[in-house]
Amino acid sequence: MTSDARPAPVKDSAPVGFQEHDHQTCVETALASVEARCSTEGLRLTPVRRKVLEMLLQEHRALGAYAILDRLRAEGFGSQPPVAYRALDFLVQNGFVHKIERLNAFVACSHPGQSHSPAFMICRKCDAVAEAQSAPAKGVLGAAARAAGFEIERTVVEAEGLCPDCTEKA
Repeated sequence: MTSDARPAPVKDSAPVGFQEHDHQTCVETALASVEARCSTEGLRLTPVRRKVLEMLLQEHRALGAYAILDRLRAEGFGSQPPVAYRALDFLVQNGFVHKIERLNAFVACSHPGQSHSPAFMICRKCDAVAEAQSAPAKGVLGAAARAAGFEIERTVVEAEGLCPDCTEKA
């Protein structure tokens, strides 16, 4: 990516995923952002890639590759694991989807097309995921990295707990 094509940084915002919101607008806005970036950068948003992204956008929870593959199969897109994995690889590589390491699953990015360091809050009961912003270079980790002469390129921050719905039910 050239320096003038870098995504804009994310402005401070509330975590996306647990609170009530206009979900249809959320999905439409994210799809439009991804389509615009693909068009601008000459990326191919194939029908399978778009369908996988739509599936993940419909949920504010992580889905594993095989759950995605089952949904793709039901929609007539094929039944071989590479179908799902190739689409997920493209979506992750371009920042449209994040991998949740703890769950070995994937979630749609709440800020596609924006440069950010996401932090994830994962509900241990229902697997709902909310994406917040982190600033690893500015915190304790950043200070330790600077002291060691280390340059942070990527972090994965995942916190496990209970979402508001599961807390109410408990």
